[in-house]
Amino acid sequence: MICALSSAVCIGMASVLQAVGARAARLGTGSGVDVALMLRALRQWRYVAALALYGLSFTLQIVALLTIPIYAVEAAQAASLAVTAVLATRVLKVRLRGTEWAAVAVVCAGLAMLGLSVGAEGGSDGPAALRYAMLGVAFAVLLTGAAAGRLPGRARALVLGFGAGTGFGVVSVSVRLLDDLAPSALVANAAVYALLLGGGTAFLLLTSALQRGSVTTATAGMVVGETIGPAVVGVVWLGDRTREGLVMPAAVGFAVAVAGALALARFGEPPAIAAAAGPADAP
Repeated sequence: MICALSSAVCIGMASVLQAVGARAARLGTGSGVDVALMLRALRQWRYVAALALYGLSFTLQIVALLTIPIYAVEAAQAASLAVTAVLATRVLKVRLRGTEWAAVAVVCAGLAMLGLSVGAEGGSDGPAALRYAMLGVAFAVLLTGAAAGRLPGRARALVLGFGAGTGFGVVSVSVRLLDDLAPSALVANAAVYALLLGGGTAFLLLTSALQRGSVTTATAGMVVGETIGPAVVGVVWLGDRTREGLVMPAAVGFAVAVAGALALARFGEPPAIAAAAGPADAP
């Protein structure tokens, strides 16, 4: 659980940097799957720093996924918004209202309940078809993102954010499906391709959503996409369980943590983005 929470801290720090870097880049084609947009964003140092933090977060997430159930890891990832909110009070001089401090407390309480009731990682490798199902979901996210990038305003941000979250969810499940790390086994495992396609597409969609849409809406969509689906897959097909007799506290803790994170979704968006990106950041 410590690795999952450390991963959330990295994501919370990266989210503000990613939003600033993405918005400093020139607008793209309008498609959610715009590789050129990501290349332009890479010219912004804040975006590069965000990617480095995401890389560290992913490493910690892998360690967590190999030791505790997916639902616990994904709830911790969603709670990264609480980290962003607290950091925003220091770094971005944002003032939290009483209700927002309450939401931070709710997230912490939910994670505490989850941490006390979480059991060991499920021992099941899941059905063979699940690997191909994850690859199919990754392709579906890619196609949806290509079309969703042309939707208007709020709908665009919501769909792209949800697509990005679903892609990150595919990554989480796929990590658990890598049962043999020998090169020959990895090449033959559809989960490897699902992980690569899902993760790459998720970054493209999130970058596009952060650049032109409401970051609050995109972040809320991402939280929903990356938590609920993978949690269900972990429990139903991968054997994830809680400690004996603690199913209800785990379920309540998961729901409370995600609900608190959604209440803090606006902290995916830093204020005064234009001012934060100085002349040195110009593309």
